Amino acid sequence: MATKTNPGNFFEDFHPGQIIRHATPRTVTAGDVALYTSLYGPRFAVQSSDAFAQAIGLDRSPVDDMLVFHIVFGKTVADISLNAVANLGYADCRFLKPVFTGDTLSSTSTVLGVKQNSNGKTGVVYVRSTGTNQRGETVLDYVRWVMVRKSDPASAAPDAVVPDLPESVAPENLGDALPRITGSAYDRVLAGSGHLWGDYEVGEKIDHVDAMTIEEAEHMMAARLYQNTAKVHFNQHTEGQGRFGRRLIYGGHIISLARALSFNGLGNGFHVAAINAGRHVAPCFAGDTVYAWSAISDKADVPGRDDVGALRVVTTAVKDLDCSGFPGRAEAGFDDGVVLELDYWVLMPK
Repeated sequence: MATKTNPGNFFEDFHPGQIIRHATPRTVTAGDVALYTSLYGPRFAVQSSDAFAQAIGLDRSPVDDMLVFHIVFGKTVADISLNAVANLGYADCRFLKPVFTGDTLSSTSTVLGVKQNSNGKTGVVYVRSTGTNQRGETVLDYVRWVMVRKSDPASAAPDAVVPDLPESVAPENLGDALPRITGSAYDRVLAGSGHLWGDYEVGEKIDHVDAMTIEEAEHMMAARLYQNTAKVHFNQHTEGQGRFGRRLIYGGHIISLARALSFNGLGNGFHVAAINAGRHVAPCFAGDTVYAWSAISDKADVPGRDDVGALRVVTTAVKDLDCSGFPGRAEAGFDDGVVLELDYWVLMPK
C-alpha cells in the first residue's frame, strides 16, 4: 500500500509556474500574540496597547508584522522547505492589509525558479508566497529562496531559472497595511521614544545596545508557534549526525530578535511596511547571544500620506559580539559574527 505520510518535496519536485496551496488555515488569537511577546519582548506601543492604537485612530492593536510574516511563512514549510538545508534570503516583501486577532490566515506559493547547486546534492528554489485573510484579501506577499536537498543526487539538473527581483520596494507601494493615524494624539512618552521621522538622517548608525541569548527550548517553541515543521530545527537525533551536530535556529527567530532589539533607537518605527532584502549570513545555535545595530539607508515621503514617513533601515544581527564597532559587510563577505542582514522599510509618525 502507498505510504500515507508526507516525506516533503525535494528539489526535483519543483518546477517554475507550479502553484501550491498550503495547509493549514490559522486563526490568530490573543494567545499567539502573548506567546510571541514572551519569546521576543517587542515593546512597540501601537501593537502593545489597544488604548494607544485607538487614540491615534485605529480600531485596536494590529498583530505584530513579524508574527504575521512567520505565520504565513510557517504554512509554506511543509511543502517548500521540509527538506531544506537552509533558508537563504527574501525580497519584494509587502505588508498589504492589517491583521487583527480573530483573522484567519492562509498561504499559497508559486514557484518562480530553480537552480541546481554545483555539488549535485542540493538546489535553490525560488518561490513567491502570498498570505490571505478569511475574506480573501492579501495581507502579505513576498519572495524567498531556499536550498533544498535532492532526493536522487544522480538525477539530471533542470534548466536553471533565476527570477529577476527588484532591489527594493518603492515608497509609493508602502502604507497599505497602516490606516491613517492622528499624529497629534501620538504620545511619545508612552511610546518610549521622542524621535520621529524628521529626527533621523540618511547614513545614521544606531547601536541598539541590548542583547538576547537564545535558549534551546525557546527557538523550538517559536517554530512550533508558527507551525514550522522543518526538520533541522527539531530533530537532534538526526542533526547530531549532520554538518553542524546541532539543531539549527529558524532564521525568522533571529529576525524577530533583531526587530525587538531595534526598539532601543527606533521605538517609533512601529510598522514594518516592506522587506526589501534579507540574507541569513551564518547559522545560529542555542547559547548564542544576539546583538543588533541599524543603519538608515534612505528616507522617503509616502505618497498621499502626511501622517507618517518611511525610513529604509538595514539591521545587522551579530552573535556573541556587541555592536559598538558596527560589524557588517567586509571586503570579502561579512565580518565575523554577523548572522543576518535585513533591509526593510518602517513607517514612523512625522
